[in-house]
Amino acid sequence: MCGICGEIRFDTTAADTAAVARMAGRMQDRGPDAAGLFAQGRVAFGHRRLKIIDLSDSAQQPMVDADLGLSIVFNGCIYNYPELRGELEGKGYRFFSHGDTEVILKAFHAWGPDCVTRFHGMFAFAVWERDTGRVTFARDRLGIKPLYLAEVPGGLRFASALPALLAGGREDIDTDVDPVALHHYMMFHAVVPAPRTILKGVRKLPPATIMTVEPDGRRESRTYWDLAVQQSDADRRLSGEEWQDRVMEALRLAVKRRLVADVPVGVLLSGGLDSSLIVGLLAEQGQQGLKTFSVGFEAAGGEKGDEFQYSDIVAEHFGTDHHKIFVESDRLLETLPRTFAAMSEPMVSYDNVGFYLLSQEVSRHVHVVQSGQGADEVFGGYHWYPPLLESDDPVADYARVFFDRTQEEYARTVDRRFVDGTHHSLNFVRERFGRPGADRPVDKALRLDTTVMLVDDPVKRVDNMTMAWGLEARVPFLDHELVELAGRIPAEHKVRDGGKWVLKEGARKVIPSAVIDRPKGYFPVPALKYIEGPYLDFVRDHLTSAKARERALFNPAAVDQLLASPTDRITPLRGSKLWQVALLEMWLQTHGL
Repeated sequence: MCGICGEIRFDTTAADTAAVARMAGRMQDRGPDAAGLFAQGRVAFGHRRLKIIDLSDSAQQPMVDADLGLSIVFNGCIYNYPELRGELEGKGYRFFSHGDTEVILKAFHAWGPDCVTRFHGMFAFAVWERDTGRVTFARDRLGIKPLYLAEVPGGLRFASALPALLAGGREDIDTDVDPVALHHYMMFHAVVPAPRTILKGVRKLPPATIMTVEPDGRRESRTYWDLAVQQSDADRRLSGEEWQDRVMEALRLAVKRRLVADVPVGVLLSGGLDSSLIVGLLAEQGQQGLKTFSVGFEAAGGEKGDEFQYSDIVAEHFGTDHHKIFVESDRLLETLPRTFAAMSEPMVSYDNVGFYLLSQEVSRHVHVVQSGQGADEVFGGYHWYPPLLESDDPVADYARVFFDRTQEEYARTVDRRFVDGTHHSLNFVRERFGRPGADRPVDKALRLDTTVMLVDDPVKRVDNMTMAWGLEARVPFLDHELVELAGRIPAEHKVRDGGKWVLKEGARKVIPSAVIDRPKGYFPVPALKYIEGPYLDFVRDHLTSAKARERALFNPAAVDQLLASPTDRITPLRGSKLWQVALLEMWLQTHGL
């Protein structure tokens, strides 16, 4: 797990190594163990390293293979790299390191850009071909690892984090707010789908994408993987019990794959079904002294701020080395600015600060953890899925429960220059629902949430907050073979009995039922949902500041209404509309925009 960056020039000038060095320096937290810089003519690559696999200097990056004429910067982990290495050695390739980075280089030489279809893992990388001058970018199937791009005069820059691109030279980047991205942020529950970001001049490579960039700037992008959420006749004939067995078998393999490391692997244990099941499967596979970690907060608005009672059950049942972190309110408030600084994009979920503080503690004990993100999207755990089983208007029904406000309210909330009469978010959902590969309304929603919402909300959140402390998070529920298998399961087996039925029933053979049958929980941070006292003052100070007034993103009258009664203005997904508005402004101010 690392931070990568670089610059490619399309003119006759050399790549700006000083800019690349600044970008790499901005990502020191992502890779605290080592740094590297490679430059040759029009291309410069930078790297920050977190040592997880092959801890020796042989695996340093940027990695150059002079014999093959290839250079690479890579962020992520290829879990099946030992098997691929054996196959490549059979083809005559010789290795100078023992990690996964060199395996990608050799695989690229052997099979070309389509080598990515052989990878099990999470990755974003750039490969430069010395003899052609071509650079190839690729991102993993489910967007677990980020890759941001910015056009600059005469060239292209890239980095694992958006703030790193700004560190390379924000004067070269259009940092105005993208109007379409703002619509998505305000409507689509703060999800800004790739390739857009909230800034006009920054884009992100979509998941499952290979992009080749020629020396003259010409480029070509293609999608190498797509998720089908549809069932064959044979799939529909399988019983619920048969699907349980298949899911558990695939999940066991996914968890086992993510143990590949030369350092210990822990688990972020929330106390919910998903993380508890990971702990249970690791224990089943013989893991001893497993380190697990939970976080909790002070109660607010009558809402409890921790789920320790459930994480304790799991920790005691499996005898883990369990660590509980309790965050008092004063520490929460003082941590918020650092949480905003760790965000590559503005993310409204309250649990960002929870993951940030949890990661700080976890990083003192281990450098790799498994985490339960993705199970709700993949196995149908959200409340908006069952009504879509028989929907006659799936786009409207999905928007009704997922969108944060109506188009009319959006027009009243933002400055008039951002209102063009187009419902960009509804059009996006309609286009995605119309794609082949998902026939039923509920399957369309499951596919959209897995390939878009999950990527640009929970997964991005985990990456940003863990990497802020040099912590690698692995997500077994996003093993692409497991996700493909889940796509074949009839929706009735997923959404039954409150959701995730097939996963819950399969889990009963592994973990205590008290964790499975508990009410559905989230990562609670009540103080940010019920904004009052010092939190309201904090938000008001930012929204009424000179910078906010000068930026004028929002209608002042709408902001005043939100500040006057924040607890009365809650989204259909139970989020604070005031926090959503304030978070965007606070993120922009934090990053000097």
